[in-house]
Amino acid sequence: MTLADISNNLNLPRSTTYRLVSTLSDYGFLKRNNSSKCFSLGLKLLELGGIVYNSISLRKIASPYLDQLQDSLGKTIFLGILQEDEVVYIDKKEDPKNPIRFSSEIGRRRPPFFGMLGQLLLAYLPEAEVNRILRKHPLQPITRKSITDKTEFKKKLANIRKQGFVIDKEEALDGITGIAAPIRDYSGKVVGGVGVGFITSSEDGKGVKRVIEELCKTAKTISQE
Repeated sequence: MTLADISNNLNLPRSTTYRLVSTLSDYGFLKRNNSSKCFSLGLKLLELGGIVYNSISLRKIASPYLDQLQDSLGKTIFLGILQEDEVVYIDKKEDPKNPIRFSSEIGRRRPPFFGMLGQLLLAYLPEAEVNRILRKHPLQPITRKSITDKTEFKKKLANIRKQGFVIDKEEALDGITGIAAPIRDYSGKVVGGVGVGFITSSEDGKGVKRVIEELCKTAKTISQE
């Protein structure tokens, strides 16, 4: 479409339209053909569409298994991805009768190091990427048990990779333990994580072991799907 076409369709003055399309072009959302002087959709929209598609596809595939896990454990279940260097929750399953409510709602963004899902997703990134993200989002204390030393944090990431899951014991929320496991795509790349959150005092060692076993089984099944 030409500038005049866009202006007419939006019922906006041409000067206003020009400023809008110029900004959108600068950021890659629109592309201008210098020969025809027409605008078309830019590659940035394709990139964003891909992110949305992958997130929705993961959520659609994972949803019934997250329901089963929630029914089995009776605890709050989270599904998250790393997007634009932040943790984004794309699904959440909880018992409506449970008086304990987690503030991490669907669509909520958290710092990349936040809690079980942040640590899990960072653990499977190349070290250079981890360093870049931590420069952008330096470690900060959220609770008294939060890891704020970069060397210690990286040791925990290495341990997560080794054992295949993460246990976050009150590092993000006082009195709350989170356990998460990775979801992989067809190539083996970690594309998301599934986590279980519960009151620390509600489970003993045997209970925690059961949570880990069922969680890892669910994450593996979702990955296979």
